[in-house]
Amino acid sequence: MDLSELNELDLSNIANWPLPARIAVITMVFVGVLGLGYWLDIKDQRISLEKAENKETELRQTFETKAKKAANLAAYEQQLEEMRASFGAMLRQLPNKTEVAELLVDISQTGLASGLEFELFKPQGEVPREFYAELPISIRVKGDYHEFGNFISGVAALPRIVTVHDIEMAPGKDGDELTMDMLAKTYRYIDEEEEGGAQ
Repeated sequence: MDLSELNELDLSNIANWPLPARIAVITMVFVGVLGLGYWLDIKDQRISLEKAENKETELRQTFETKAKKAANLAAYEQQLEEMRASFGAMLRQLPNKTEVAELLVDISQTGLASGLEFELFKPQGEVPREFYAELPISIRVKGDYHEFGNFISGVAALPRIVTVHDIEMAPGKDGDELTMDMLAKTYRYIDEEEEGGAQ
């Protein structure tokens, strides 16, 4: 079959065409149907499949994360119990209302035992916080470096929490001793009755 015969083919009578021409037409129709099917149906399904695969990957990662947490649940619960016990121990280091006076005496005795001379020991007003109250104390003492160090380490060794802030040292008036100004803060636990009364 040559090109001159292609011009003589009758489109209304395809069944009588030569075999190679019929195969070519069938192939073109087949490819056209496949292309049209892809365009109208399969393309949208591929997009849906990609979305489903992405969702599957995301869900798998979520599952793996939750599975790891579930596998470590016992360890997390144990860690939570340890944290609660630690928090309880720290809470016990906060004095209640009746123990504050004893703590103030302990701080002043620690200073005296260190060899310091108190010029000022002035507890200030409480500063309420969420579940505790700060009790600031302005302190001015006279002594030398070693006595200051003994005092600070003695305060740190007290069974209750005491923090030291705003330390300033200056030479004393007589020249032999130093003066140290500082703000010591201790903390008091606010019990539930006080919280209820404050609200």
